[in-house]
Amino acid sequence: MKKCILLVLLLLNFSARSQSQSTSSLSITESATFEDDSKSYEVVALKTTEDNQTGLIRQGKRNLVFEIFDQNQLRIFSEIVAIERKESFIGQVFSGNTMRVITVNEASRSDREVYCYSFNLKDRKVSKKQLFIAQVDRKADLFFLSRKRQTSVAISENGTHFAIATDDFDKNANKYTIRVFDANTLSLKFQKGYQDDQERYFEPNDIFVSDQAEVFVVGKLFKEGRRQKKKKKANYDFVINKVTETENRQAAIDLKDDFVQSLNITEHDGNLNLFGFYAEDKVRRIKGSCKFTIDRNTLKILERQTDPLPLTVFEDLYGKDRASDKEDSELSNFTLDHILTDSNGNTYLLAEEFYVTSTYTPTGMGGGMMVTTYHFDDIIILKYDNTGKLIWGRSIFKRETFPSYNAFLKDDTLHVLLNSGKSLTEKNDGRTKASKGFFESTALYDFEYSPNGEVSYNKIQDNKGNTKYFPANGTYENNIFLMMSGGGKERQFMMLQ
Repeated sequence: MKKCILLVLLLLNFSARSQSQSTSSLSITESATFEDDSKSYEVVALKTTEDNQTGLIRQGKRNLVFEIFDQNQLRIFSEIVAIERKESFIGQVFSGNTMRVITVNEASRSDREVYCYSFNLKDRKVSKKQLFIAQVDRKADLFFLSRKRQTSVAISENGTHFAIATDDFDKNANKYTIRVFDANTLSLKFQKGYQDDQERYFEPNDIFVSDQAEVFVVGKLFKEGRRQKKKKKANYDFVINKVTETENRQAAIDLKDDFVQSLNITEHDGNLNLFGFYAEDKVRRIKGSCKFTIDRNTLKILERQTDPLPLTVFEDLYGKDRASDKEDSELSNFTLDHILTDSNGNTYLLAEEFYVTSTYTPTGMGGGMMVTTYHFDDIIILKYDNTGKLIWGRSIFKRETFPSYNAFLKDDTLHVLLNSGKSLTEKNDGRTKASKGFFESTALYDFEYSPNGEVSYNKIQDNKGNTKYFPANGTYENNIFLMMSGGGKERQFMMLQ
């Protein structure tokens, strides 16, 4: 058995070689360490103000910790606030000098208490206010969320108001509600139901709030039940809803027999762009990207655009020899994470392959348990010019079981940060594998993409013997990407600029 394992490892080493790497163009600075006794492990909000005061909010099993760091990332404030046993994070918004975290507490089988924690970075004060209580069927959730970057909370660009979307199921109907709050006073501006139907379920994808307090929600309206597919066709219509204090309007989005898993909303030239991926054969597959341009006043579709994935996407994933055979196939389970726009109006889409598996694991004595694994795998990158034309596409071949990457634009150059194996592996078929080998230590990399799509693999550091940082929890503001280290009693920040 040992000989077989050794032979496999030798064959793997024979069929691959170390990828040539360069030094990152980003300057690297690390902060001093600080003691962490809060036992709060998950970063739920990280923001830096214009005067370089950084606010950090983390959640543990029974607490939220609020911290402020100065321009040198030295901690100058910390407060730990206890939360209820069944209280969980829903979303966060930021405006001015104030960070706000929205939570929901399962107070009883039917009652859901929604709270807002306000963290003023200038006054260094933390406050808590109950926003509302909702009643739901005891088998239903108030918020539709997943392990990816979906949220039920959004704030207007001018920071004056934010909206919360809820699912208010009861025994007789499927109900959905929008509540809009004043971002300064937290007072309720208006509340309005939408998509109220006795038979059909609605699954929101994204929420957008304009400076005029118009709320737009895009999602799936199922035709029958909640199955994604029926009789080889999509069992849903995509609809966009416009909800204001005086108006409640919806419009269907014609998919033309394609399958679309989800859509994300952005604003462009006074209209709305809905970005996503389409498939021709199966649900949860992708053939290429799609964009719908919507008139924000009438909700009419002004333009529908679909673009098959470029050949270079398949070359990065399968190698140049197999890419042409795979080009007509469909990829699976990609979720749109980032929509970035550079100074020339070019748009970048970044999506990650995300899916969940469950396996039965024996525990001995005839017993066992189901183990759930979250997969965060390959990344697709697409660039559009300012006219909407698809310019190029690339991908990153990787495997991971937790959120591992982040992306930002600096000087119109795209940077994708991720933890990979210590030495990137260049396979004989031309692919570069960005995953850790079985016995390999890890390293932090900056994949730097030029405006024409050329990539350089820049190692920031080997993680062995150094502090390990996690880009997925980072933020890019004031021309600095800031991220925090992982667990342990001592924490640290890394700044890239």
